[in-house]
Amino acid sequence: MTNTATRRDALAPALGSPSPGPRDALRIWRIAGIALPFAALAAVELAVRADWLPDHLIPAPSEILATLAHMGAARVARHIGASTLRVFAGFGAGAGLALVVGAAMGLSRRIEALLEPTFQALRSIPSLAWVPLLLLWLGIDEAPKITLIAIGAFFPVHLAVVAGIRGVDRKFVELGAVYRLGSFALFRRILLPAALPQIVTGLRTGLSLAWMFMVAAELIAATRGLGFMLSDGRETGRPDLVFGAILLLALLGKLSDGAMRRIETRLLAWRDAFDGAARKEGR
Repeated sequence: MTNTATRRDALAPALGSPSPGPRDALRIWRIAGIALPFAALAAVELAVRADWLPDHLIPAPSEILATLAHMGAARVARHIGASTLRVFAGFGAGAGLALVVGAAMGLSRRIEALLEPTFQALRSIPSLAWVPLLLLWLGIDEAPKITLIAIGAFFPVHLAVVAGIRGVDRKFVELGAVYRLGSFALFRRILLPAALPQIVTGLRTGLSLAWMFMVAAELIAATRGLGFMLSDGRETGRPDLVFGAILLLALLGKLSDGAMRRIETRLLAWRDAFDGAARKEGR
């Protein structure tokens, strides 16, 4: 008994203060990932100040920030608000339609055979090719801009929904048949949860493409928005304004994707998937 107690007392400090594990190392990498873009901006600032880079082509980050500050918070907020509203409206319309159409095509071979050839052709059309057609059809108001963004968001979500449903293991479907699940119950309890990871990935891709298509959409006679800032900077020969709009686009894209990742984490909290870390099992 005395030897056992002594051995337990000797092991207690080691058990109570574990050594840094993989989570601590991963936290360091995450901090480095956050610091990386700031380090890149600092390097560009140094290179421009040292005349290693021409400031008339690549302005210093401090000059870009000064340009945005000179525009005023209210003016910048109006541009950001206009672009954000267009993206959310277009993404909501395009992704919502893609979820419905993709589910119908994933569940029915007949609907897929009917629609897939047309969608294959439409997917290959570049975003700017839609601009003159939408101008002719819808005019120069908000409708063509939102429609173009919806087109950009539609196809990645549609492909993800079809692929996610078709990728469900047939054994799960057979299990639902054993339990005599109806069509709706089979979709809700088996097909949708199994396809959800791929659907969420498609939604994230669709949101990123919505921001890209927004720039093309705001070339359609826009007077507000980040795409308008890009066009205005190009026409007036102001690279500081162009890079300012690019930095704002990058920031908004990062924030929106971060929000989607949080939603993904909540929706897929039940999933025990490989996270890129090797796990050692005790023998």
